[in-house]
Amino acid sequence: MSPGDQTAECLELMERLIEYRYDKPLHHQLMKAADYSMLSIDVLVLVHHMAKVSDGGILEIGSFLGASTVAAGLGVRASGQRKQFVSIEVGGRLKDHKLATRDIFKDLTKHVERAGLLDSVTLIQGSSFDEKIIAAVNDRFGPREIGLFIFDADANVRRDIDRFVDRFADGCWMVIDDYISATNKAGPTRAQVDELTSEGRLRPLGFYGWGTWVGRWINRS
Repeated sequence: MSPGDQTAECLELMERLIEYRYDKPLHHQLMKAADYSMLSIDVLVLVHHMAKVSDGGILEIGSFLGASTVAAGLGVRASGQRKQFVSIEVGGRLKDHKLATRDIFKDLTKHVERAGLLDSVTLIQGSSFDEKIIAAVNDRFGPREIGLFIFDADANVRRDIDRFVDRFADGCWMVIDDYISATNKAGPTRAQVDELTSEGRLRPLGFYGWGTWVGRWINRS
C-alpha cells in the first residue's frame, strides 16, 4: 500500500467515525456500553464498524466487562452475516476502581446477554496462552479466517499475535489497547507494536480514545 492509500484509509476511518456519531440509536447503545468500559466511545464505535465490514471472524482477548464485545456483536448483527466470534477473558475481581466488580466474567456474560448477543459470541473464561483455549480458538477458526483482532489484556500482545498468526486474514483489522497509557502496559505494548510495524507486519491507521492503536495485519506472501 502506498503512503497515499494509507492516508486515504486513515481519513476514511475518521469519516466513518463521524457518520456513526449521527446515528443516534446506535450511538446511544454504544454510550451505554461505554459506561462499563475502559475504552473510549470512539474506539467502541470503530470496533462496531470493523466487525460490521470485516470479512471473516472475530477474536477478542481481554473482553473485561464486555463493552467491546457488545460493540462487535452489534456490528456483526448489522452486517446481516453469520460470523464466528470468540471472546476470551481470564476473569477474577477488580477492587478499588470505578468499575470494581466481584466477578468479571459473570458481569461480562450479563452485559452480553442484556444486549441480546449471548448466542452470537462464544465467551471463554481463561488465559489465551492456556493450551485448551488455544485449541478451542484453532478449532473455531481455520487459516486466515480472522478478520478482526481485539486485544486489551496484559502487556504481551505479541505473544498472542505470534500464537494465532496463521489465523489472521491479510488485512485483518487490529485494535490494540494501551499503546499509549498511564499504566505499566504502555511501554511493552508500544515496543511490540512498533517492532511488528517495522517488520512490515502491521500497518498503523491511527490512535483513538486514550491511546488505542488501530491498524491492519499484513500477511507475508
